[in-house]
Amino acid sequence: MVNLSRLHLRNLFLRMWLLTKSWRRKIRGKRRPYHKNQNNTKIGPLRIHTVRVPGGNKKYLALRLDVGNFFWGSECCMRKTRIIDVVYNASNNKLVPTKTLVKNCIVLVDSTAYRQWYESHYALPLGCKKGAR
Repeated sequence: MVNLSRLHLRNLFLRMWLLTKSWRRKIRGKRRPYHKNQNNTKIGPLRIHTVRVPGGNKKYLALRLDVGNFFWGSECCMRKTRIIDVVYNASNNKLVPTKTLVKNCIVLVDSTAYRQWYESHYALPLGCKKGAR
């Protein structure tokens, strides 16, 4: 029979704990299964799928979008306008030709709503040179 002292048992426990600690961290870093699935939102006619999540709640996946609320910062004006094209994507350049919408991508929008607001608010035509009327 081996006589193990308390100090030896404590060291043995600490070694085992350190070995499992890194293993636990790896498991903890994975994506939780109840999050929304990542999808590639494209430009096109509206298509939204609903997903049931824990608690009976719903989350919405936008598969295709053609309109959105956009803010004109210098004039403090927000309007719902049509999305025309994806111009630049900082996260991945391969998402530009496929017209995939992600967070912080730069899009080209229809300016008619902003032009109508500007002309009604300032009573000046937008997009004309100073001398021309």
